[in-house]
Amino acid sequence: MLLELFQWLSQDIRAFRIFDYLTLRAVLAAATALVIGLVAGPKVIRKLTELKIGQAVRTEGPQSHLTKSGTPTMGGALILIAIGITTLLWADLTNRFVWVVLLVTLGFGWIGWVDDYRKVVHRNPKGMSAKEKYFWQSLVGLTAAFYLAFAIAAPSTDKIWGLMWQWLAHGFDIDLPPRSDLIVPFFKNYAYPMGVFGFVLLSYLVIVGTSNAVNLTDGLDGLAILPASMVGAALGVFAYVVGRADFSRYLLFPYIPGAGELVIICAAIAGAGLAFLWFNAYPAQVFMGDVGALALGAALGTIAVITRQEIVLFIMGGVFVAETVSVMLQVGYFKWTKGRRIFRMAPLHHHFELSGWKENQVVVRFWIITIMLVLVGLSTLKIR
Repeated sequence: MLLELFQWLSQDIRAFRIFDYLTLRAVLAAATALVIGLVAGPKVIRKLTELKIGQAVRTEGPQSHLTKSGTPTMGGALILIAIGITTLLWADLTNRFVWVVLLVTLGFGWIGWVDDYRKVVHRNPKGMSAKEKYFWQSLVGLTAAFYLAFAIAAPSTDKIWGLMWQWLAHGFDIDLPPRSDLIVPFFKNYAYPMGVFGFVLLSYLVIVGTSNAVNLTDGLDGLAILPASMVGAALGVFAYVVGRADFSRYLLFPYIPGAGELVIICAAIAGAGLAFLWFNAYPAQVFMGDVGALALGAALGTIAVITRQEIVLFIMGGVFVAETVSVMLQVGYFKWTKGRRIFRMAPLHHHFELSGWKENQVVVRFWIITIMLVLVGLSTLKIR
């Protein structure tokens, strides 16, 4: 909205042309999301408290968590509000990728909202059933993945439907351009062509998988939000590179027209995440709940797909990966051995808590690990 206003004003006042610069708008987007979060935060927390939307704590978990019972949850709505308003203000709303990421984020946020609402308001400890939640996640994820298969391949928005029709007319068999290939980091020209079905399958797994991985990580005060913000900011760097023909050519990345505009959403994620951390840091005044965790994970996954950095996301989000793998191993081993466990408790952060680490030690150490992994991910820009 503001971009369109400033572009209109720049026709008469040249000074407003400065807002055409993506880097400036990214800085302003981060600041806007941060301010919205900090200003609206106390009001949102107060409203959640009035509505008695409090977190229920599992009795079989660490005993130190019992004191958190009743802490307002569903605070992830604050993150979505900040990201949504900021994106509408500073992003180019004619950009196809902006709308895909925004709609996927809100779609997964809606799924998380319904799940949280049933748990907290309806006092249903199960919330949405696993099958129901997975169905809606799959519906949104597959829809986005299918659209992106052609949106990334097409050089512009008006070519997308023609490319889809060409795919249908050729019996579901066309070759996607090299920019749709799976990029292997640390290698110069090492990429795997996947075809439409391979692209859709991988994208679906990345979007849904990242969404659930962030959700599993969100178990301690501040544990998930800062890594999500750092990974989001780092993905913004990749979006800027692949969205510019000169930078992408120099760094040997595929040029994806329009992807650069995702820097605005990445900046909004970083700003909104830092604002939420202000209230979510130990001891937390509010939890984000599924509404925030599912939405943030889906947003990161979608951005990684568009920028063709699925493997780099796997590296930078190593904490999310480790948490997810710990749950899978624990459940699988428990069933296989009929009752034995690998970890004291899963996800992984609970294992370290029960091993004697203080909650804030677990959180800060996982933050440090994420910083190192993000730096490794960013090094793939040049080390090829």
